[in-house]
Amino acid sequence: MTGDAAIEAIDVARTYALDGVSVSALRGVSLTIAHGEHVAVVGPSGSGKSTLMHLLGGLDQPTSGRLRIGGRDVAGLTPAEMAHLRNATIGFVFQSFHLLSRTSALDNVALPLVYRGQGARERRERAALMLERVGLSHRIGHKPNQLSGGEQQRVAIARALVTEPAVLLADEPTGNLDQATGAAVLELLEQLNTAEGVAVVLVTHDREVAERARRQITMRDGRIVDDSAAADGAGTGPVTGDASGEVPR
Repeated sequence: MTGDAAIEAIDVARTYALDGVSVSALRGVSLTIAHGEHVAVVGPSGSGKSTLMHLLGGLDQPTSGRLRIGGRDVAGLTPAEMAHLRNATIGFVFQSFHLLSRTSALDNVALPLVYRGQGARERRERAALMLERVGLSHRIGHKPNQLSGGEQQRVAIARALVTEPAVLLADEPTGNLDQATGAAVLELLEQLNTAEGVAVVLVTHDREVAERARRQITMRDGRIVDDSAAADGAGTGPVTGDASGEVPR
C-alpha cells in the first residue's frame, strides 16, 4: 500500500445470494483513493457503484480480494473494531440526509462524537464549529423539519466532518435537491476538499456532477471500465472481469 493511500481495494469482489442464486455485484475491482483526492464514481443504476461505496466505507466487507482502510486490512476485524475504524477514518453523506427528526442541527452533528466517548460540552463546541464552517451557525437549534433540503444536506456534511475523517463518501448527495441547491452543495464539498484536504469520493449517475471532480471512475456491470487517473499514470486503470449475470445495485 502506498504511503499516500487513504483507501485501497485490491481485486475486490462482492457476491450476494438472492433466492438461492449467486449474484455478482462487484467483479475484481482494484483502486486506490489517495489523501486529498476528489473522485467521482459514475455509472448507471445497477453498475455496482453504491456497493463499492459501502465497501470503501467499511459498511460491508468483500467476498474476496483485499480492502485496506486507513492502512488497516479489514479482513478479520470484529464489528467493534470496524465501527471504530469507520468513526476514525470515514465520513458519510447520503442522498436522504439521515438526520434525526426530533433532534436539533447541533445535536445531529454532535452524534458521531458520542461514540467516541467525548463529553457533552466538547461535543457541542465541536458541532457548533462544524455548523459554522458549512454556513449554518444561525440554524444551530433548528430541527430538520425547520430546514430546507439544502440546509439539511449541509447539516449532514457537518456531521460527516465532525470526526475529522480522512475520507468523505457522498452517495448521490444532490439527488434530492433542486439544481441550484445541488450546485451549492457540490461547491461546499469542493471547498472542503481544497481547504481541509479531506478526500472526497462522490457516487453519482449524473455525468455533469462527475465532471466537476478531478478524477472520474466509470463503472458498468460491477467493473471499473474507465479511470481518468490512468491517463495521467496514476491510480488504477480499467479492470477486466466476468461480464455475465446481474448486478443488484
